[in-house]
Amino acid sequence: MTIELTDSNFEETVIKSGKPVLVDFWAEWCGPCRMVAPVVHELSDEYKGKVVFGKVDVDNNNGVASKYGIRNIPTILFFKNGQVVDKLVGAVPKKQFVEKIDKLL
Repeated sequence: MTIELTDSNFEETVIKSGKPVLVDFWAEWCGPCRMVAPVVHELSDEYKGKVVFGKVDVDNNNGVASKYGIRNIPTILFFKNGQVVDKLVGAVPKKQFVEKIDKLL
């Protein structure tokens, strides 16, 4: 399950999380974002209870997107203990997601 992240719930859900967090910055009109979405959803089931998965619609949440310097989408940020520890940009294979997530655990 992925959580819809907003400017107002980002701090509580991501920064204060006791678990690693994968955040997908995306937009409705973005083709590569639609390619990444099913992978993120699938991984959220596979890592249920170990990693928090969230999505930020950059069109509706410019505050958090600009805070983290999101210029290209999809951008995936990996958080651990409230800090960005890794990043993926663009439509990348599931294998790259798995490698980065496994490093967090």
